[in-house]
Amino acid sequence: MASYDHTRSTYGGLRGLIANAATRLRGFGEVGARRFNELMPKGLYARSLIIVIAPIVILQSVVAYIFMERHWQLVTLRLSGAVTQDIAALIDIHKTYPQDRDFETLRRIARDRLNLMVEILPPEPLPAPGPRPFFDVLDAALSREIALQIGRPFWIDTVGNSALIEIRVQLETGQILKVFARRGMAYASNSHIFLVWMVIASLVLLAIAILFLRNQIRPIQALAAAAEEFGKGREVIGFRPRGASEVRAAALAFIEMKRRIERQIDQRTTMLAGVSHDLRTVLTRFKLELALLPDDPEIEAMRRDVDEMGRMLEAYLAFARGDMGELPAPTDMQAFLEELRAAAERSGHKASVSFHGEPIVKVRPDAFRRCLANLVSNAARYADTIAISGHRDHRWLTVTIDDDGPGIPQERRDDVFKPFLRLDDARNVDEGGTGLGLAIARDIARSHGGEINLSDSALGGLRATVRVPV
Repeated sequence: MASYDHTRSTYGGLRGLIANAATRLRGFGEVGARRFNELMPKGLYARSLIIVIAPIVILQSVVAYIFMERHWQLVTLRLSGAVTQDIAALIDIHKTYPQDRDFETLRRIARDRLNLMVEILPPEPLPAPGPRPFFDVLDAALSREIALQIGRPFWIDTVGNSALIEIRVQLETGQILKVFARRGMAYASNSHIFLVWMVIASLVLLAIAILFLRNQIRPIQALAAAAEEFGKGREVIGFRPRGASEVRAAALAFIEMKRRIERQIDQRTTMLAGVSHDLRTVLTRFKLELALLPDDPEIEAMRRDVDEMGRMLEAYLAFARGDMGELPAPTDMQAFLEELRAAAERSGHKASVSFHGEPIVKVRPDAFRRCLANLVSNAARYADTIAISGHRDHRWLTVTIDDDGPGIPQERRDDVFKPFLRLDDARNVDEGGTGLGLAIARDIARSHGGEINLSDSALGGLRATVRVPV
C-alpha cells in the first residue's frame, strides 16, 4: 500500500511538472507571437510587399543554394578531375620515358594536347600551404582529386593569379612537377552570369510588383481618406470608385451610405424648419395677445412662460438639427478662445487663455463656437475661475476648459451627456433650462470626428476636454 501511495504521489508530481512546463511553453509562444506581431508592419501596402517579396526571396535562396552547392560544385569537381587526370598522365609519361632530354616531349604534349604549361624543377621542399580562399570550392575539389588520383605530396595556389592556377607535385625522384592551368579548365567560372541574371530578374519583378501594388493600394487609401473627411463633417471632393472590383464595391457602398445620411439630414432639417415655423407662429401670436392685455402679475408670469418656451424650442431645434448645414472653414482658434475668455470676464469671472501650435484649424465655425461656448457657460455657472487652453499638433486639436467649481461625481460624468438629463445632487448642465448643453456640445464634437471627456481639474473642479482631428 505504501508503494502504491508513493507511486501515485510521484505520478502526481510528474504531471504537475509537465503541466507547469506546458504553461511556460505556452507563455513563451504567446510572447513570441506578440513580439512578432509588433515587428510586422501595420500598413496594407507594406504587408502586401512582404507577401510578394518573401516568396521570391525564398525561391531565389533555394535556387541559389541548389545551384551553388549542387550544380556548381559538381561541375567544378568534374573539371578538376579532368585536369588532375591530365597531370597524372604527364607524371606517367615522365615515369615511363625518363630518357626524354630536357623534358621537351613532355612539355610539347602538355602544351599542344593538354593546354598546360609544365616545368620540371630540381628536388626542393614544397612551399608552405597558403591561405585558403573564402569560397574554396575549387581549392577543395582540386585537392580532393589530386589526393585520390595521384597520391603524391602536392601544393596548389588558386588565389594568386586570377587567370591561372599553379599545381606542384613532388615526384618519386624528388623532382617537382610544376603545372600552370587556366582557371576555366578546372572551375565553372561563368556561374556568376546565372546569379547576375537571377538578381536582375528579381529586381525587375519586384519593381513591377511594387508599381502594381501601389496602384492597387491607392484606391483603398482614397476611400479611407474620403471616409475620414466625411467623419469630420467635411465635404468629400473628387472621390470616385477606382481599383479592383472589391474596392469599387466598397467605394460604391460608401457613396451610397453618404447619400443616405445626407438625404436623412436634409429631410430632418426640412421637417424641423417646418415645425419651427409653425411653433414660432403660435408663440408670436401668444406674445401679441399678451401684449394687448393689461399689465398685472399673472400676465407677466404668462409672458415669462412664453419666453421660456421660445428658448426651449430653440434649444430643442439646435440639438436635433446639429448645425449640419454649415460647411467647414479655416478658423483662428487662438482668437476664438480669446473671445470666450472675454465673454467669461464680462460675466464677472476670472478667466485665462493659452494656446500652443498652429492656430488655424478647419472646423465648422458656428457649430464649434456653440460647442465650446456651452462648456464655458456651464463652467461659469458654477465656478469663479476658468482656465481655457488649446493645443494643436499634426493630428489633433485639443481644447481644455478647467474650473474651480464643485465638479461632477465620476460615476455621473457619462450621464450628463444624455439629453434632457439634470443632476439634482451636483452641478446642473442647464440650470433652469432644458438639460441639452453638454448633449449639444458632444453632438457637435462627434460631428467633427472628435469627442468630449470630463475629468478632474487641477483647479479643483471639472475639466472638459474637446479633442477633434485636424
